Amino acid sequence: MRAREADTEGFVEHDGVKIHYEVYGDGEPTLLLMPTWTIVHKRLWKGQIPFLARHHRVVTYDGPGNGRSDRPLEPSAYGQEAQVAYALKVLDAVGGGPVVQVALSKAANWALDLAAHHAERVRGTVLIGPTVAVADTDAVRLAHSALDGPRPDVEPSRVPLVEKDPPEQWAKYNRAYWREDYDDFVWFFLGQCFSERHSTKQIEDGVRWGRETTGAVLVADSHGSRPDADTLAAWCARVTQPVLLIHGDKDRISPVRRSELLADLTGGELVTLEGAGHIPLARDPVRVNLLIHDFAQRLGPASAARRTWARWSHRPKRVLYISSPIGLGHARRDVAIAAALRERHPDVQIDWLAQHPVTRVLEAAGEHVHPASRWLANESAHIEGEAGEHDPHCFEALRRMDEVLLANFMVFHDVVRDTPYDLVVGDESWDVDHFLHENPELKRFAYAWLTDFVGNLPMPDGGPREALVTADYNAEMIDHIARYPRIRDRAVFVGNPDDVVDAHFGPGLPRIRDWTREHYAFAGYVTGFDPAAVADREALRADLGYRPDERVCVVTVGGSGVGGHLLRRVVDGYGAAAARVPGLRMVVVTGPRIDPRSVPAADGLDVRAFVPDLYRHLAASDLAIVQGGLTTCMELTAARRPFIYIPLRHHFEQNFHVAHRLDQYGAGYRLDYDDLTPDTLGAAIAAQIGRDTAYRPVETDGAARAADLLADLL
Repeated sequence: MRAREADTEGFVEHDGVKIHYEVYGDGEPTLLLMPTWTIVHKRLWKGQIPFLARHHRVVTYDGPGNGRSDRPLEPSAYGQEAQVAYALKVLDAVGGGPVVQVALSKAANWALDLAAHHAERVRGTVLIGPTVAVADTDAVRLAHSALDGPRPDVEPSRVPLVEKDPPEQWAKYNRAYWREDYDDFVWFFLGQCFSERHSTKQIEDGVRWGRETTGAVLVADSHGSRPDADTLAAWCARVTQPVLLIHGDKDRISPVRRSELLADLTGGELVTLEGAGHIPLARDPVRVNLLIHDFAQRLGPASAARRTWARWSHRPKRVLYISSPIGLGHARRDVAIAAALRERHPDVQIDWLAQHPVTRVLEAAGEHVHPASRWLANESAHIEGEAGEHDPHCFEALRRMDEVLLANFMVFHDVVRDTPYDLVVGDESWDVDHFLHENPELKRFAYAWLTDFVGNLPMPDGGPREALVTADYNAEMIDHIARYPRIRDRAVFVGNPDDVVDAHFGPGLPRIRDWTREHYAFAGYVTGFDPAAVADREALRADLGYRPDERVCVVTVGGSGVGGHLLRRVVDGYGAAAARVPGLRMVVVTGPRIDPRSVPAADGLDVRAFVPDLYRHLAASDLAIVQGGLTTCMELTAARRPFIYIPLRHHFEQNFHVAHRLDQYGAGYRLDYDDLTPDTLGAAIAAQIGRDTAYRPVETDGAARAADLLADLL
């Protein structure tokens, strides 16, 4: 899922080559995000578009050879003159005044040409890692000199195993190699683009985009014209608009010396990013976004914004609470924690940065949802879009949510920039936690992190690649905490030490339980309700309209739409179950993101949409059938009700973390989705419904304990 879709799009044509462009937003000034070398396309800017388009109009386009543009094989289509012509044609098509152009790597040649010869079209220029003909003394220049040499005798790339290839493999920068083993070259080159550790996702993105073109296109591109050093210097002398240069000091493609010389030639400002590689807009996107936005703002209309600064002692304490939208369990427990926090700080003002379906719970509880929440990209919708049948491909779906998480962090950034919060609470707000550790200078508040599981775990059928990548993600998190322990003022595990799985983060990494005990405080579980309030089942059933002679089975699949397949499969088994259980009434709760009309009607089936007090129905039931989500399973455990849980396939949290915790409580009866037939389900319902339970008691003071851990941060 994209974090933001284009407002308009279209094609322009130059010399028979069609070029695709997109336009987002309407603020001033307009930003032109230019294409770069044809090995990638405009999705390279996915981390910039959602944020920048909230403040500016953003125009981006695919250069020839990739994306939705044509793939000509004539070198002239990739030459300097043609590349400038494509940019001008796009600007003519979208209209408007002069733009701030942003160019990565090779596109710096086209941007400087535009600034020098079409000054009326350009308000300012941002160059990132420019690959131009000044200071051409690096490995890339040496490779260019051998473009027509024989196919190099080198080993295949090791980058798919996340090992950087040695410098001598620049011999792969060779036209013959592009034709004969293009895929290996793409892995190699993108691996060199990201010198930063923990860049597996960015490398894989680049390879995926690179596979949308061919070695033959790269060969044609390599024969296109490009300006020499003297020509570049003459263009720079003509540039009168402001120039910002951004360059990583660990750039393996283009040395930072190039930007130093361009800064001297243009009088531009140079920002060197310590430790960054060739594509910081992908690997250090928050910093690059803010640099581009601040530069563009200085060139735009004068801002009329006014701010009032209050002394800290003259205003109420303010909390920004962020609750994960992946399921509704976080929202229910967070509302309970917020209520307990208000008991300790009666004057506290709590704002919620939240999205559907969490907003349903918050609105029902009378909480204040921050108006900036409307800008959030929906994470539940992303998970649903990634999911197969009862299978969200959880870890990979989370990895592919990087664009959404970055966009949402930038919303968070704007909120905390404009409002002085004393405390930020993030309940599995992965975006905030990750990017605060990546950008520690942005922390201006106390920060508390809550979670009910620690550690990504590979699924058994994921193979060595998934095992490696999950370990890499875990290692990055461990590195974050070790380097910046001050970011999390409090890390709270919603549970107890024994609820943490006793597994390793990965080869050479610590054990998850040992590390968690060292770095977390434990609140115990937070049910979000008082089990004593639902202890009188007869009165509860009467209040909910359930008859004494009914055997009530509640079926619920959480707050996302991923559970639709399970819901329908359970409904298909209703007949077999009813034949075994006289008086069976099956209450099917579709939740806020599944259309109740998608469930076929039948006698004995009671289909309902969103039920805000679902825990009461669970407590009143004789049996529940659920996914393996922790919240619902623990609500049933606290209410001491029998339940069948069917973990989502490839959902490592449900299959490992939740299953481990339920084992600790002796709770639940597990079935696998692949074994779920009407007969097996009917037999399981008959065996489990109404049975006595002997679960370990669930603590009732978790919200109070969590609030105590947060209260002193205020």
